[in-house]
Amino acid sequence: MKKLETNWLTNGLIDFEYKKYLLLAYLDGVKAEFKDKRLYPVFSDLIMHYNNLLQVKEHKKLVYEQFPQRISRADFNKLEIMYQKIVEDDETMREIEEIVQFAAPRFDGVLQNGREIYDYIESNLEINPVGITPLYRDAGYFFLDEYPGQETHVYEYQMSIFENTYETYRGINTRHIDTIRRGLTNTYENMKVNLVKQNKDLPNPATFVIIAKVPCPFDQSLLPIAKRTLVKYVSTL
Repeated sequence: MKKLETNWLTNGLIDFEYKKYLLLAYLDGVKAEFKDKRLYPVFSDLIMHYNNLLQVKEHKKLVYEQFPQRISRADFNKLEIMYQKIVEDDETMREIEEIVQFAAPRFDGVLQNGREIYDYIESNLEINPVGITPLYRDAGYFFLDEYPGQETHVYEYQMSIFENTYETYRGINTRHIDTIRRGLTNTYENMKVNLVKQNKDLPNPATFVIIAKVPCPFDQSLLPIAKRTLVKYVSTL
């Protein structure tokens, strides 16, 4: 799909009709992805663009934390200087404000669609511990079952904590270990036993199974939502 540059609002020709064309082409691509229930990475990208647009709308400034990790502080400083020059140009600023007023509700509408798809998939995930759950749950394994299917995707996970100016939040790193066909001898409990035998560093690992009750794209929706669901679930134990 057609990408929207991080600094699309201030980069290049600042003209309402031109920016409108860029925005609508981008949103059409996002809608096409959402139609097929493919949420990532477009959903994260959409949220980033929308949050930055709100900062421009409410505070008339760019916020570093709203940009993706590939934007360095030096790159951001250049954007900030360029944007500050634009703010000081009344005519150009009026053009930008018109673009922002047009873009905000359209971003909001497509975001709402994305949230509905996310909530639908998340509400149709079942998550349960496998065996006894230890006190330490920031590292372990999880099993992920697609719908329909008889295969289980096995992952090792490691939780971590991130902080920015506004909040502290938990992240998760994962590593795919194996894909196993379930059967009488390949129950979740047996899979966990085999993992313990293979990795002596985790003698009693926290292990969870996440089962999808509805079909959805694996890499673009199921896996990223399952990982976020696991983070929330472990945080409540």
